[in-house]
Amino acid sequence: MLYHLLYPLKTVFGGFNVFRYITFRSIFAVLTALLITLFIGSWFIRKLKAMQVGQYIREDGPQSHFSKAGTPTMGGLMIIFTALAATLLWAELANPYIWLLVMVVLGFGLIGFYDDYLKVVKKHNKGLSGRSKLLAQTVIAIIAAFWLYYSPGFDTTLTLPFFKQAQPDLGWGFIPLAVFIIVGSANAVNLTDGLDGLAIGPVTIAAGIFMILCYLAGNKVIATYLQIPYIRGVGELSIFLGAVVGAGVGFLWFNSYPAQVFMGDVGALALGGVLGTVALATKQEFLLAVAGGIFVVEALSVIIQVSFFKVSNGKRVFRMAPLHHHFELKGWPEPKVIVRFWILSLILGLISLSFLKLR
Repeated sequence: MLYHLLYPLKTVFGGFNVFRYITFRSIFAVLTALLITLFIGSWFIRKLKAMQVGQYIREDGPQSHFSKAGTPTMGGLMIIFTALAATLLWAELANPYIWLLVMVVLGFGLIGFYDDYLKVVKKHNKGLSGRSKLLAQTVIAIIAAFWLYYSPGFDTTLTLPFFKQAQPDLGWGFIPLAVFIIVGSANAVNLTDGLDGLAIGPVTIAAGIFMILCYLAGNKVIATYLQIPYIRGVGELSIFLGAVVGAGVGFLWFNSYPAQVFMGDVGALALGGVLGTVALATKQEFLLAVAGGIFVVEALSVIIQVSFFKVSNGKRVFRMAPLHHHFELKGWPEPKVIVRFWILSLILGLISLSFLKLR
C-alpha cells in the first residue's frame, strides 16, 4: 500500500530503492507520528473533556497538584495510536520483532487503560489493585519472554559492559530475567509519570537511544566492529522506536507545563513495556538501566521509602516519593524539576552510547 500511496514521489526519491533503508524509514516514521499527533491532539483532548475523562489527584500528594484535578487523562491512547500508525506505514510487517512490540504495547496499554477507566468510574485515584495489575503485566511479559526465547537465531547469552568475553548463557534463566526487566521497566516509567512532561521526556530520549542501538545491532558489519551482539532483523525496530520518538515529541506539545492532557497508565505502562522488551531484543539490558536511569532512580526512591518506613516505625528517607515529589517539597518549582530531570536523562543517554566503545 505504501508504494502505491507514494508512487507520485518516485521521481523525487530516484526510485523506490530508498525505501529499503532503515535510516530513511526511521526518519519518516518520526515525522509521520509527530505530524499525526500534532494534527489530532487538540481534537483528542476535546473528546476526553467531553467524556469527562479527568485526572484524580492522590490525597497525600503535594498541595500544588490539587489544581490539576480534572485535567484530561488517558492521553497515552494518542501516543499508542500514532506510533502504531506510523509503524504500520513504514515498517517491514513481515518482521516478527515488529509484531512482538505491537503485542507488548497493546497488552500493557490495555492494562493501563482498564486501570485509568476504573479511576474515572470510581472518581478516585485508585484503579486496579496492585496485585491484579502486577499479575496481568507478568502474563504479558511471560508471553514476550517466550516469544524472544523461541525467535530464530536469538540466543540467551547476557552481554556485560566492559567485559568482551564474559557472556554467560542464561538458558531458561532468561525467562524470569526478561519478565523482571519488562515489568520493572513498565512500572518504573509509570512511577515517573507524576509531573507535566516529566515521563515523556526521558521516554523519548531512551527510545531515541534504542532506535540507534537497534540499527547498530541489526547491521552485521557495524555490530562486528563494535563487538556487540548481532541480531538478525532487530534493526527494523528502529522504525517502531522512531515512531515512539515522534509520538512522544508530539504528545509533549500538549503535555508540557502546564499540561493540557496527561499520559495516564495506558501510556506509561505501554511505553515502559516497550523499552524493556527492546532492551532484551537488542541484548542491551544493562544499557537500559543507564539510558533509563531516571526511571531506575524514581523506582528505587519508592522502594527505599517504603522499606525504610516499615523498618523504622514511620520514619522517611525522602520528604515524599517518588523522588520528583521530594524536590518539589524542597521548594523547587515544578518546571525546574522537570527540565533538570530531562537534562540528566539526556546525559545518561549519551553515557549509555559511549559504553558501545568501552568494551
